[in-house]
Amino acid sequence: MTEKIKKPIDSYRKAIYSGTFDPITNGHMDIIRRATNIFDEVVIAVAKSERKGPMFSHEQRVEFAKAATKDMETVRVIGFDTLLVDLATELEVHTIIRGLRAVSDFEYELQMGYANSSINKKLETLYLMPTLENAFVSSTIVREIIRFDGKFCHLVPDEVLKCM
Repeated sequence: MTEKIKKPIDSYRKAIYSGTFDPITNGHMDIIRRATNIFDEVVIAVAKSERKGPMFSHEQRVEFAKAATKDMETVRVIGFDTLLVDLATELEVHTIIRGLRAVSDFEYELQMGYANSSINKKLETLYLMPTLENAFVSSTIVREIIRFDGKFCHLVPDEVLKCM
């Protein structure tokens, strides 16, 4: 008879899903929902990323993420301006969530996962794919549509639209 493996009573599964979220999209929300089915707590870590020249301020992006996830009890949103591995250590998180839409995302994400692991051997990166309907949605596409005053309401959560 095989003995069952028991989960320690004090075991708590946390993960970080980080990004610039400029702005947070329905694709991001798809990944967040999937992650909440796996982890007890998902920390949405909004990177300041001034070097990327975001369209929205760091404060706005944090507010967008908070508004979009306000009804998700196991999600916490924070802003950060450090290395992700340092944030993970500070929060005692050992799993990083990353979304993969296409093969083109994979090479970059794989390199980042290896780099993070080289700094902190306890870190694991879990790659999640969005549903097919959200596979094309990216913040870059949304920003381009916004720049040209196009219709983008179907690409971002309603709560984000209310904040804009």
